[in-house]
Amino acid sequence: MDLVTLRDEYDLARLYTQSLYEDLPESDVQWRPEPKSSAIAWHLGHQAAVNHFLLRNLFDAEPSISPRFDALFDAANPEENRGDLPPLADIVAYRDAAAARTHARLEQLLNGQHAAPSQASHTLRTLLINLINHEYQHDCWIGEMRQTRGYPVPASVPSQRARPVDGYWMLPADGKR
Repeated sequence: MDLVTLRDEYDLARLYTQSLYEDLPESDVQWRPEPKSSAIAWHLGHQAAVNHFLLRNLFDAEPSISPRFDALFDAANPEENRGDLPPLADIVAYRDAAAARTHARLEQLLNGQHAAPSQASHTLRTLLINLINHEYQHDCWIGEMRQTRGYPVPASVPSQRARPVDGYWMLPADGKR
């Protein structure tokens, strides 16, 4: 898939995630059924942290968006430590900042403003497929939390290329459904 298509798929995955939390009250986004579980809010922050970590470590060495959030939303943070979460608005701002950096790298490549465009394009294509699939992976768990709280979950994602694999939505590397 080309970078324009992957940019659009990335945006569709983020749009689907947004549809999973935007209608929920803050209390349901922050709710955890037990200490060894993660709230919807944690999954939302984790999606952004992984986006930031991968972009920073595999593509550009950028400073942290938020060292506190990097640590809090790292999967290495034990589940017992995932209960004192910031407000949803702060998490959404973190998500948006990570996405803005991803879009900025995409635009640099699409506009021919990168020193090693072929290498960077290859790296970013692979990175985007993984970010999209990671987003959908956690969307599955967010959907389960929604259902536990009595909210419906959309039957499918807005992408025409994503497909269900082992109960998760995934974007195959070839883009074929």
